[in-house]
Amino acid sequence: MEGAGDQVTGTSDRSPWDELPVRDELRGKSPYGAPQLHVPVQLNTNENPYPLPEPLVARIAERVAEAARGLNRYPDRDAVELRTELARYLSRTGKHPVAFENVWAANGSNEVLQQLLQTFGGPGRTAIGFEPSYSMHALIARGTGTGWISGPRNEDFTIDVAAAVAAIAENRPDVVFITSPNNPTGTAVGADTVLALYEAAQAAKPSIVVVDEAYVEFSHRDSLLPLIEGRPNLVVSRTMSKAFGAAGLRLGYLAAHPAVVDAVQLVRLPYHLSAVTQATALAALEHTETLLGYVEQLKAERDRLVTELRGIGCEVTDSDANFVQFGKFPDTHAAWQRILDRGVLVRDNGVPGWLRVTAGTPEENDAFLDAVRELMKEQKR
Repeated sequence: MEGAGDQVTGTSDRSPWDELPVRDELRGKSPYGAPQLHVPVQLNTNENPYPLPEPLVARIAERVAEAARGLNRYPDRDAVELRTELARYLSRTGKHPVAFENVWAANGSNEVLQQLLQTFGGPGRTAIGFEPSYSMHALIARGTGTGWISGPRNEDFTIDVAAAVAAIAENRPDVVFITSPNNPTGTAVGADTVLALYEAAQAAKPSIVVVDEAYVEFSHRDSLLPLIEGRPNLVVSRTMSKAFGAAGLRLGYLAAHPAVVDAVQLVRLPYHLSAVTQATALAALEHTETLLGYVEQLKAERDRLVTELRGIGCEVTDSDANFVQFGKFPDTHAAWQRILDRGVLVRDNGVPGWLRVTAGTPEENDAFLDAVRELMKEQKR
């Protein structure tokens, strides 16, 4: 769900492809994206603000050089070494043993989600998500011809379990999305909620339930990964873009029953992960401890933002991600613009009254907080 600060899913009177035979469900829509503005402080895209450490950069160069010698050949289409190392990482940090057969990887978690919808969604099938949430769930559903159902949330942005169970029972979706921590609100979902929705989905008809954990390394809570045990239709999706500080790498992955992993390979493109991507991801996994150290710094800064924003007089949603949703503003876009006028770019996700800021470096966060202080003073005049 995006809005005034972004050019994403809004409608328009005319599109450059109006004369093309574009599918009806794509007409009037805009591509996903956030403003790419050259300002001193950019805190709108949930990137990790810390560059990769030099030892990792050097190791990437070594790994890529090795891979370059074989670029005349196709890469390992099954990414066996990479999936093995991802399984090792998940087993260590997710507090649940995961094997190579449980893991699949693709070009960012968005491709993972697309492959899941290509496999389990599609024309004549539906997916449900609980909005506001990650807008790409609905966009990828639309792109794969999957019908989209917007499910309910409480006023505090938690999932209304009773209403969600009722919506699943009524609509009998083929795919259910649960985002934890949720983007853009930052709220995490408890295991009891996931289990209730999973059971409802299986009772309505066998459905795939996807827990999108793109930001889980930043959470105060443990991963929901252990819930896949004994639940063959439950999938946990992850990314290396956030905690690993590798947004430019484009590497996402999932953990699920081996049958799910086998099934998504029916729709994967041949050799979809390049040798260079696999080599870079393997190098990053060798430096997990260092990268997770940066995560701890960002968690501390995220908590500081929550505390200081509340001290300034903002309403703030509890956050388990590397970003914070704050408000409430009578004119959201005007507030976004006033912060931008002070050299700080945050995100307007289209949630009325609320903006979202990514936790940056201490200096970036200080600049943001100063901008908000000035904004709040203006609004009191």
